[in-house]
Amino acid sequence: MSASSAEVTEEGVGQRIGAVTGKHRFDEAALDRWMAANVEGYAGNLEVRQFAGGASNPTFLLISGGKRYVLRKKPPGQLLQSAHQVDREYKVMKALGATDVPVPVMRGLCTDPEVIGTTFYVMDFLEGRIFRDATLPGMAPAERAAIYDDLNATLAKLHKVDWQGVGLGDYGKPGNYFERQIARWTRQYRDCPLPPVPAMEQLIEELPARIPADQSVAIAHGDYRLENVMYHPTEPRIVAVLDWELSTIGHPLADLGYSGFLWHSHGSSWGSLDGVDFATSGIPTERQWVDAYCRRTGRESLDDWNFLLAFSVFRLASISHGVYARALAGQTPTAQVGENGCPFLAEQALALLHR
Repeated sequence: MSASSAEVTEEGVGQRIGAVTGKHRFDEAALDRWMAANVEGYAGNLEVRQFAGGASNPTFLLISGGKRYVLRKKPPGQLLQSAHQVDREYKVMKALGATDVPVPVMRGLCTDPEVIGTTFYVMDFLEGRIFRDATLPGMAPAERAAIYDDLNATLAKLHKVDWQGVGLGDYGKPGNYFERQIARWTRQYRDCPLPPVPAMEQLIEELPARIPADQSVAIAHGDYRLENVMYHPTEPRIVAVLDWELSTIGHPLADLGYSGFLWHSHGSSWGSLDGVDFATSGIPTERQWVDAYCRRTGRESLDDWNFLLAFSVFRLASISHGVYARALAGQTPTAQVGENGCPFLAEQALALLHR
């Protein structure tokens, strides 16, 4: 793994890690006891370290003898009702373990706040590469093409899963997905103790009238993008789809629209293809990305691509509003507050809706 292809970090784990920060410390002895009682093969002598980032759900590396695990937990403090549902992450990945969608092995879920203070789950640690730069600098065009092709193919695999057959019949309400999601993200935006954002208010008025008639149902990841999957250490093959917090039984085109925002995003923190020469880089164009997905899923056309993009950015705007509010309240892993990305994203969503 090289600096040009993925993030190089200490201990070769593919992400930046360090000591557990003060506000995220918990009773490690209590976790050790829980691991001993609930994780088969656990060897004790627990060492806990924290992954950098994870503004939504803090993530930790657990080391026990020659075995490594990953722990994801809710953040401390008062939380929005619909956010940080790590139990849902656990449930969907546990169910997908029996399918061809690559996910880590789940080891256990704890909903008892008496153990470490919040709900958490533990899964196996996987060796692999997480690409933080969507332009994939330093790679050959053929490798870039293969990486994006497997990202597309894996999304199609997810949407073909028989969600009822794998035990996710109660994971969400099928039908009327966009209506329910617009209502949800409107509530989350308005639940934040921050001033209103004019562009958000306009989106809340306009989006419902543009909802497509298509009522397809599938497992929707909710945050599907390059940074949220892990690739094999040397092959352009996904070994795990991660970050399932926003997943539900929903509309497959919501995931496709969200992934398509990459071709319009200008923020490197989320992902951006600004400056890419699509004719020579090996990275597909937006049209090629959408066409490949449609071929794999048997779709002949899409209704209102602009709505799908705008809806996705509206969700991001609402999420950004919430992240900013939590940062102001000191509930994020770092002490940095930064700026509220909601106004910019809402304006961008309006522009995509109206283009």
